[in-house]
Amino acid sequence: MRYRIEHMTRYQYSDVVTVCHNFAHLVPCSTNNQDVIQRTLHVTPAPAVMYEAYDYFNNCTHYFEILEPHQQLEVLASSEVVVLPRTTLSWPTIYYCWEHVRDLLHRSDEPEICCNRQFMLDSSLIRRSDQLVQFASGSFLAGRPLLEAVSDLMQRIYREFTYRASVTTITTPLEEVMKHRQGVCQDFAHVAIGALRAIGLAARYVSGYLETSPPPGKPRLVGADASHAWFAVFVPGQGWIDFDPTNNLLPQERHITLATGRDYADVAPLKGVILGGGQETLYVSVDVAPLG
Repeated sequence: MRYRIEHMTRYQYSDVVTVCHNFAHLVPCSTNNQDVIQRTLHVTPAPAVMYEAYDYFNNCTHYFEILEPHQQLEVLASSEVVVLPRTTLSWPTIYYCWEHVRDLLHRSDEPEICCNRQFMLDSSLIRRSDQLVQFASGSFLAGRPLLEAVSDLMQRIYREFTYRASVTTITTPLEEVMKHRQGVCQDFAHVAIGALRAIGLAARYVSGYLETSPPPGKPRLVGADASHAWFAVFVPGQGWIDFDPTNNLLPQERHITLATGRDYADVAPLKGVILGGGQETLYVSVDVAPLG
C-alpha cells in the first residue's frame, strides 16, 4: 500500500517566545517493511538553523532553532510511503520457546544480540518490577513458544485494559496504568514492553501511524487520523516482530512506522526548550491517505 501522510502540529502561546530549540521525530525512514518515497518538514516561522540527521536508534530526526519573536509555532510534516508485506516468519522462529530466547539474549556473544541487549534494560518511562513479572507470568508458561506467549500477552492487554483518552499523560507512571487498567496506545505499549523486559526479553517501542477507515456510509474526514504506538519483541536470527495491543493484531500494511526506541521519551514527535511563551495551546492534526 502507498500512503500520503500529513502531520501538523501547532502551538499557540499567550506570551511571546523569543527563542526555541527543538528536536522532531515527524518523518519516517525506509525499513525492511517500508520505502519512503519523499518526506519534507516545513516550519513556521522559518528557522534560523535546521538540519536532518539520524539519532542513536537510526530514526530520522530534525533539529531546528527559531531566533525571532513569535506567538505561534507550526510544524507540518509531509511524507509518502510504500508499506511492504511483512516477511513470513521462518519455522524455527515460530517454535522457539521463550526461555530459549531469554537464555540466548543473556549468554550469546553474537553482535546482533549484544547490540539489542539495551532493550532488556530499564528506561526513563519503563521500570521492571515484581508486578510486571506477575502480569507476564500469565502468558509466559514454562516451555511455551515465544511468539505464542507474546500474542497471548497482547490479547490480555486488549481484553483487560480499557482505551480511554485523557486519563493519562506522558508522565503517568506505569504502576498507575497497571493499577487502573486504562490509558491509550502509548500506555499499552509500555505495559507490554515492561512485562517482556521484566522476564528477561528484549522489547522496544514503535511510534507510527495507522490507516483508519470511516464508519460505513460516512465520508473520510481529512485530519481525523491520529498517531499510533505499538511494541516489538526481538527474536535472535529473525529480528524485530511487531505487535499492536490496542487493536489486538500483528501490524501489516496499514501500519506505518515512524520511529523506534526504548520508550516514548526516545521518539517524542516534538520536544525542546523555549524562552518565554506563557501558557500554551496545542493542536495536532494527522491525515493518512491511501494512494493505492
